[in-house]
Amino acid sequence: MSILGDRLVGARVLDLFAGSGALGLEALSRGAASAMFVELNYGSLKALDQNIAALAVQDAVTVHRGDAMRFAGKLPEGAYDVVFADPPYTIDYAAQLVALFRRRPFGRILSVEHRSAVALEGDETR
Repeated sequence: MSILGDRLVGARVLDLFAGSGALGLEALSRGAASAMFVELNYGSLKALDQNIAALAVQDAVTVHRGDAMRFAGKLPEGAYDVVFADPPYTIDYAAQLVALFRRRPFGRILSVEHRSAVALEGDETR
């Protein structure tokens, strides 16, 4: 988050494969205007709902229960300012998501967590 700095202030954030919502909620705490969470797993959705309630950020969030790759595939170009994704490492979603983003950049910034063994050529890795 510190790498993004001021780019989070006022940003429309998308948190794909949201899990408990840690990335999107942290972005909100750093000044993002809104966050959309996309998660399919019921247990994760329950934890996400609890975290949203505990932080009292209901007015700034939207939660979508569904497949994150399908959701991203339907997004128009420039739909979000910052997009976070932490897909499961057991499926090659990181590379698929980056390829989709290159064809139609649905955000200004895409941050994807992935296995260190996965090389996404031409991208900054930290």
